[in-house]
Amino acid sequence: MKILVTGGSGFIGSYFVELLAEQGHELVILDLIAPPDWYPAHTYCRGDIRDPAAVHRAMDGCERVVHLAAAHHDFGIEHDTYYAVNEQGSQVMCDAMDDLGVCDITFFSTVAVYGDAPEPHHEEAPTKPNSPYGGSKLKGEAVFRAWTDKGEGRRCLVIRPTVTFGVRNFANMYSLIRQIASGKYLEFGPGVNIKSLSYVENIVDATLFLLGKSEGELQPFEIFNYIDKPDLTSKQISHAVFESLGKKPPGLVLPLWVGLVLALPFDIVIALTGKNLPISGARLKKLFHTQTKFEADKLAAAGYAPKVPLAEGIDRMVKWYLAEGGKQTADWHQPPRDVVVVEEAI
Repeated sequence: MKILVTGGSGFIGSYFVELLAEQGHELVILDLIAPPDWYPAHTYCRGDIRDPAAVHRAMDGCERVVHLAAAHHDFGIEHDTYYAVNEQGSQVMCDAMDDLGVCDITFFSTVAVYGDAPEPHHEEAPTKPNSPYGGSKLKGEAVFRAWTDKGEGRRCLVIRPTVTFGVRNFANMYSLIRQIASGKYLEFGPGVNIKSLSYVENIVDATLFLLGKSEGELQPFEIFNYIDKPDLTSKQISHAVFESLGKKPPGLVLPLWVGLVLALPFDIVIALTGKNLPISGARLKKLFHTQTKFEADKLAAAGYAPKVPLAEGIDRMVKWYLAEGGKQTADWHQPPRDVVVVEEAI
């Protein structure tokens, strides 16, 4: 099968490309960033998902779309850009699919659509996004729901993952591993807040498991949360990192208010400069106090069981960090405010 992977040069996208290539599929990557040299054979189209011409070039001849391209970073993206990419870009995808006769798309949304809604956060729970990222992804879902409502074999699988980590990722888990490895990590508060996580290999495996279902087993528009269970608390996550590093967890646990006081200078610098510093009061609250717990009972009921336990996923990432990841630096790519128009595919 010929499959278009938008955002295929990114973290999760790279795992899809590797696994789909192993399965013998012909792949087309649509991204503003060129994939690394170690990628398997593919066709790369440089383009913006907001540009109909680029989307048409990349999608032509494809039978399925895995749509990962998005505006998703917490910092440095304007409010309207989230909606331009995540909502309006979704409409561009739908229009191109109708023009080219493609009826099958997987849309990666986010558990951020639940926002301030009370627990439990399952697929039928209320949505109340509290960020432009969550709000724009929810709007994107609505675009695909309207598209599938037109019938005629249209099918959209929506995946709502929580924080996703793994080898080659430089986001939250990477920062935690780096702090602990450097000996600069301090614990604040009891750390009993649950932090639902997704291990990248599992989320790709689960998505392909669902795509293997027959049309009668899934609705034309179907939403699944992805969370690896059982959940871990923030203390359990950090202690798993300590164990993988061969270090002892700190014996002294400070009250959270002490950490917030220590973070005040960083908060001031952030407020004055707009820089995204690794330490802030908001980050401390998010790690040691805020609970982000989501449910994945629907996926389990569909018959899926993750292959890699969370503790093993953390250990794999720590081993990669020690071997090579710790020597690398993140190269963040954010979608620009204006549409990037590329005349030809590369």
